[in-house]
Amino acid sequence: MDNDTDLLAQRFEEHRRHLRGVAYRMLGSLPEAEDAVQEAWLRLSRSDHAAVDNLGGWLTTVVGRISLDMLRSRKSRPEDPTDDVGLPAVLPAASDPEQEALLADDVGLAMLVVLDTLAPAERLAFVLHDMFAVPFEDIATIVGRSPAAARQLASRGRRRVQGAQTEPDLPRQREVVDAFLAAARGGDFQALLALLDPDVVLRADAATVLAGAAPEVHGAGAVAETFAGRARVAQTALIDGFVGAVWSAGGKPRVVFDFVVENGRVVEIELLGDPETLQRLDLAVLN
Repeated sequence: MDNDTDLLAQRFEEHRRHLRGVAYRMLGSLPEAEDAVQEAWLRLSRSDHAAVDNLGGWLTTVVGRISLDMLRSRKSRPEDPTDDVGLPAVLPAASDPEQEALLADDVGLAMLVVLDTLAPAERLAFVLHDMFAVPFEDIATIVGRSPAAARQLASRGRRRVQGAQTEPDLPRQREVVDAFLAAARGGDFQALLALLDPDVVLRADAATVLAGAAPEVHGAGAVAETFAGRARVAQTALIDGFVGAVWSAGGKPRVVFDFVVENGRVVEIELLGDPETLQRLDLAVLN
């Protein structure tokens, strides 16, 4: 191990406890949390770490992204990352039952049970923002959404954790989204207006902007005009545990319509077309 790697490992060690706490709240499993933190070390060791201004913040974001991917896949690592030549193993090889018990006690078993009911992106936004004060701008880059959408994900998680909403009102969400798509296909401007909050915002990611979408559209009238006569082949879908819509081509999702519905009205729609973002989503077309 050279001096630079040794110093980097020491700096990483200073953040290990914090990172494991983040990963444990995301995954609810100490072995998986240790895997996530070890993977974060590998990514740090391979990065241009000299350009990282805030190492703690950078590592928290990386562990959040790794944990989100693990939460969605729940697949074991194919190999031991400490096999990499020249890299020190900065985490224990096996989990410690006493340590896991302490972590569980710190978080609270009841909280872990509730966290397990959240959709992956919702859990990430809530854990990082509410428990670790990570800005929504940083969370947005992890989930591939806008900061406003990340804020909404955290808000949903918070309501469910606090017991105000024990589970998503999926039937009501679907009713609104189905009605919106029907009005859009039929070009029914007035029906669209009735379903949209007056201050609704339509946002598009970089991929859909390149395809011709406006980056942002504000207000019910403008959003209704944008959708009237369109979305003819969009299908209602479950997206990260909430009802939205998807347009597919060639058997693959090409654009996701991420709806935020509150009090029976659409308050935000986000168009997602980035292939990497779409690949990370929990997506299921609804019949």
